[in-house]
Amino acid sequence: MRRKIPSTTALVCFEAAARHESFTKAAQELSLTQGAVCRQIAGLEDFLNVELFRRSRRGVKLTEAGLSYSRRVATQLDAVERDTLSVMGQQGANVIELAVVPTFGTQWLLPRLKEFQHRHPEVTVNLTNRTRPFLFADTHFDAAIYFGDADWSGTQSHRLMGENPVPVCSPALLGAQQQLTAQSIASLPLLQQTTRPYAWRQWFDSLNMNVARDMTGPRYELFSMLAQAAKHEMGIALIPPFLIQRELAEGRLVIANPHALSSIKAYYLMIPERKVESASLRAFRDWLVEQARTYTKSHNGGVQN
Repeated sequence: MRRKIPSTTALVCFEAAARHESFTKAAQELSLTQGAVCRQIAGLEDFLNVELFRRSRRGVKLTEAGLSYSRRVATQLDAVERDTLSVMGQQGANVIELAVVPTFGTQWLLPRLKEFQHRHPEVTVNLTNRTRPFLFADTHFDAAIYFGDADWSGTQSHRLMGENPVPVCSPALLGAQQQLTAQSIASLPLLQQTTRPYAWRQWFDSLNMNVARDMTGPRYELFSMLAQAAKHEMGIALIPPFLIQRELAEGRLVIANPHALSSIKAYYLMIPERKVESASLRAFRDWLVEQARTYTKSHNGGVQN
């Protein structure tokens, strides 16, 4: 059955013209004549039986349908280009497309990847940020590292480490004190983490405290954002120490109270069941689990439940 898909040339011309809202600029970008661009877009409108642009003496302007369609087309063309570059770049190599929670990826995983590359130069690991679970069947990912309870349908899980966040803040907020009491912390601005909305409530609960404002305060999606906000004296944040090692070592952040929040949740490597026999994934899995085990043993309290 023939697919109901316009020509790629027409879509590329339309995307460029929509982005510039100008057939002339689109023609210049694509090294075509203005007439060629006009013909491609007119053919696309005939194919769709929808007017995409309103023409006037002053130029062209997207219709509402054209604006909506241009956004979808741009997204799909970007995806095709990305996939094409990926295939061109692989050149037959073993490539692992890994989805990873952002701060864990940049602060813990990336500094260690050089060793994996040294052990397995034939394997390339590409990293892409993802903060929540997804359907592997709907993506190009081969595996994922995420924080949760390993309840991810159709996958094999490998526990890496816990979080155990502690209250951290700018040294200026601590002042001359060595640390802050939980009561003092309760009176400060509490920086909230979007994907851990109950973190402060759980931390105070673990100390048998009921704090009315434990879920108030600015919310940030990433731990790296929380760390920046805390460094700039915007409040106090709950962050796992292993994600802010440099900030702690350089004194830009300090642990305000050593009481850590324990959780049954942890960082996991998730591999879809259809990929578990992949030799490159097995090598990466074994290396990653070994790295996590070694780190956990050498940093008691910071990452281990």
